[in-house]
Amino acid sequence: MKQKKRIFFFTAIILLVILFGSFLYFKPTIRTMVVNEFRDRSYERLVGVYDENKEVPADVINNIKHVSVKWKSFSLSSNKQALQKAITENKNILITIETWPSFNTENASVLDEVLKGKYDEEIKTLANLANQSKGNVFVRWNPEMEVPVVQYPWQYQSPVKYIEAFNHFAGYLKKLSNKAKIVWSPTGYPGDSEFWPGKDNVDLISVVMGSGGENVSKAYPSASSDFDNLRLKLHRLRFMDKPVLILSADGMGTIKRTDSLLKKIEVERNLYKSTVYSKENSKEPFINNHVRKHLELGVFDPMKRLIHEPYINVEHLFVDWGEIQRGEFLKKFNEVIARKHDVILTMEPWKDASNIADSNVLQNTLNGKYDKEISKLYSVISGVEQTVYLRWAHEMEIPIHRYSWQSQDPVVYINTYRYFMNFLKEKPKNIKRVWGPAGDRGSADWYPGNDVVDYISIAIYGLPDKNITDENMQESFSAIFSRKSYRMRFFNKPIFITEFGVKGSEKYQDKWLIDAAETINENKQIFGACYFNLYDNPKAWGHIKAPDWSISEKSLRKFNSELK
Repeated sequence: MKQKKRIFFFTAIILLVILFGSFLYFKPTIRTMVVNEFRDRSYERLVGVYDENKEVPADVINNIKHVSVKWKSFSLSSNKQALQKAITENKNILITIETWPSFNTENASVLDEVLKGKYDEEIKTLANLANQSKGNVFVRWNPEMEVPVVQYPWQYQSPVKYIEAFNHFAGYLKKLSNKAKIVWSPTGYPGDSEFWPGKDNVDLISVVMGSGGENVSKAYPSASSDFDNLRLKLHRLRFMDKPVLILSADGMGTIKRTDSLLKKIEVERNLYKSTVYSKENSKEPFINNHVRKHLELGVFDPMKRLIHEPYINVEHLFVDWGEIQRGEFLKKFNEVIARKHDVILTMEPWKDASNIADSNVLQNTLNGKYDKEISKLYSVISGVEQTVYLRWAHEMEIPIHRYSWQSQDPVVYINTYRYFMNFLKEKPKNIKRVWGPAGDRGSADWYPGNDVVDYISIAIYGLPDKNITDENMQESFSAIFSRKSYRMRFFNKPIFITEFGVKGSEKYQDKWLIDAAETINENKQIFGACYFNLYDNPKAWGHIKAPDWSISEKSLRKFNSELK
């Protein structure tokens, strides 16, 4: 009896080993069967269409089937019949295509695989199936690419690489099928415009209400209501003149409710039809044809260590309401003018003479609370011979609360910027208007309009994270400029780097500054650069020592000698 039990026990062990070994051996095939699936995607329902030009057929919203297909590089044959049936049996169909790496390239970028043509056979088959439709075939490809979570293998990828892969897929499909309508498909999260592939291969756009990935991400605060959520998603798409399909993934959205939200949104957009949402301010240039003839080189140097260098021709001043009220600004401004320097003037609209920050400063400015201070400011800076680069409420797009105008509604910010810059009926000839984002994710959402912007400024500091204390962990000037200037691609405006700095030993600073000079030399759309020669505000760094960006006269001279 004991012998039989032993035999049974060892037999069971052997069988388990065989089964486990078989699983390991066939694991790629099993995974492929799971991943290469065709399924109904009704959990993501079309509940609305934002279509100013009435391009989408009226019956689509009430009569459309949404399905999804996961591809690996050889997978469509297993889905072909199901997809063919869905296309031919439905007048309107929305197909979400997800491309996943094939099992033998687990560590490869799925975008690279697309660009190498590994999905071209699937695209051909999809095109042939789409051509069999008697209705409308809308194709979404690798959606929600901009959400900073790890939900899909195409997230956390280079926007440029995503765009290249998208245009490969979309361009090839459109070439083979005149029935397929391509849908570019962000969720509508901040930073989606970085992934915009251009209008040539896009017929429609989709956004998602209640996206799972968006709900998980904590990078940006959630909108306070469904109205604000949808309003901001559509606002982020103002530079893309395409119809927008609105999907609901939370199970709560309905066609009736979405229609009600869209009517409210239309009322607001009509209020700003000639400004925020004008055709003039919603073009897609993708060019910067400005070429400098002379580089403005400046410093923010309150300790007056560098301002007397002969090649410095501009100084940076920061001013708040209180300094205007007390007359301190007039004194500082006149000192710069006496040195025959141009002025970068950053208006920080928060503290007044009481030294208390106004938590609702944007709306209060629109309501006229600070008209007296604005009028006094213009009376000081107008009419002087020197150029004044006037910058209002900078770094507005960063989702923090360092300044009271951050983490605010972009539409309110835009209207306040325009109010401030248009305060005088006629703009003084010596004033140049500067829009000053940090250059971070979602910057484009805050652009106030071509008619009130002469220069775009961005800030470039070597320290990417306040928890990093090793100077060698700082990013190079060229890397930061490449990322931030890319985010300005919608705007055909010259760039003024009104703040830049690096901390560390003089040897390291010199190395970083040489790279900065080379980058400026190569990018002729940069019209000015202004070094921040001081330590940062300690209050903004918590328990971490605030970085000191100060450099020596010797380092500044080396930097200047590298500039062409």
